[in-house]
Amino acid sequence: MDTHSDQSFDDPTSQAAASAEYRVVASYRDYDQAQRTVDYLSDSEFPVENLRIVGHGVSTVEAITGRMTNARAALTGAASGAWWGLFIGLLLGMFAVAHAWLAVLVAALLIGAVWGAIFGFVGHWATHGRRDFTSVSTLAAERYDIVCTPALTAKAATLLTALHISRREE
Repeated sequence: MDTHSDQSFDDPTSQAAASAEYRVVASYRDYDQAQRTVDYLSDSEFPVENLRIVGHGVSTVEAITGRMTNARAALTGAASGAWWGLFIGLLLGMFAVAHAWLAVLVAALLIGAVWGAIFGFVGHWATHGRRDFTSVSTLAAERYDIVCTPALTAKAATLLTALHISRREE
């Protein structure tokens, strides 16, 4: 399916072109169910490159995970900086003589942690409380359609019918 970057997702001509090229073979309210169905088709040796999972009614969901304070920002920055320091220390430690590599490693880790804490603190402090929380964003859809190219729609439907019959018998 060709898509052009200059076309909007709300453009009815692009939606008409997409629906002309693919046929809906199953619909689910949950993405995991759609993913399991495609996995089933793959296990049944169906050519899954002819499928798409299309989300309808997509929205973003931001789950608030906690409060962000200057201290927490500094601690998070210190942890991140320590990892970078450890990485740099390992690289520099390769060129150290005898047991000096351990001192290089520890020094780089500590320097990274200190600078990370400073940058974390200053970065959060500079926002003046405009975002005093942490969060994780995800996408969610009202419905997920599994669509297939017209030539293989009947084969996919047959395999999915067998899947639904076997689930009812369990």
